[in-house]
Amino acid sequence: MSDTMKAAIFEGEGKIVLKQVPVPKIKDDFDVLLKVEAASICGTDCQILKTPPGHPATPGAILGHEYVGQVLETGKAVSHLKPGDRVAVDPNLTCGLCPYCRMAMPNMCENMTTLGIYIDGGFAEYNLAPAKALHKIPEDLSTDLAIFAEPLSCVVNGATKAKLMAGESVVVLGAGPIGLYYTALMKAGGAGKVIVSEVNAQRADMARKMGADIIVNTDKDSLKDVVMAETGIGADLVIDAVGCLMTEATSICRRGARVLLFGMNSSACCECVQYEITRYELSIIGTFISNHSFPAVIRLLKGGKLPLEKLITHRLKLDDILDGIEIMKRGEGIEIIVAP
Repeated sequence: MSDTMKAAIFEGEGKIVLKQVPVPKIKDDFDVLLKVEAASICGTDCQILKTPPGHPATPGAILGHEYVGQVLETGKAVSHLKPGDRVAVDPNLTCGLCPYCRMAMPNMCENMTTLGIYIDGGFAEYNLAPAKALHKIPEDLSTDLAIFAEPLSCVVNGATKAKLMAGESVVVLGAGPIGLYYTALMKAGGAGKVIVSEVNAQRADMARKMGADIIVNTDKDSLKDVVMAETGIGADLVIDAVGCLMTEATSICRRGARVLLFGMNSSACCECVQYEITRYELSIIGTFISNHSFPAVIRLLKGGKLPLEKLITHRLKLDDILDGIEIMKRGEGIEIIVAP
């Protein structure tokens, strides 16, 4: 193994640069050195690289927080992994000591940091990660499926809160990657009818592949009219996968319905009529990243019930990561896999 490796490094506002850097070395008893199998480009990466940035990151950090790898070496205190094991990485590192960690809400940790955003991540040939972040994956689980573990863990956390009942109607607002994961998961989970709102033709086609029963192009048709025609009373569950559509979500609910807010937009300020939420007993549910979801997600991926491989639109080498980020920014890619 060489002493240096290629890595994609965030250098400040709007700038990511490929460089040769030293291969990391085990420093802590709980460190694990990984050979990166693949990473994928997330919308958060694009937000980090906007001008001005839409998400903070540490200048000098190697980006890439959705990745899988193979264990090369472990610190002497690591007991659940050995060289040769394949792992999915939970990039959100929590302290375990703050009030929220001790309330079993690690996704609300007051001292959280993140691999691939604030500290070095997976857009590299090798990565050093703490053992607690690593979840062993089966040898026969393809990289094409394993790469979905991190984003799907966030989606499963939200789905757990939404408490889908068999036969319920679900509306997914937005068929970006997250909306598409929710579409597949809701369909596999027993939804009676899944309606997806999306104006982009490529993403609408992907929603069909994920199991959507009805696609609504809101540039042409009224989403509320379609939902009412299909359900009679409104949707049982509405998922905002965009981050600014709570007003639209509450307008298509039946009485007693749930609205799950997943997408994030810090500048969004949606209007809502509080009287209607109270009068019609609507439940508004927020959900943020993962919460102990990885073991369930790995079993779910192993079960093969979600056709997520169909979402892979591009496969690139690390040398071409700048092209991949531009493709994602233009909305032309869904799942872009980057191999070292």
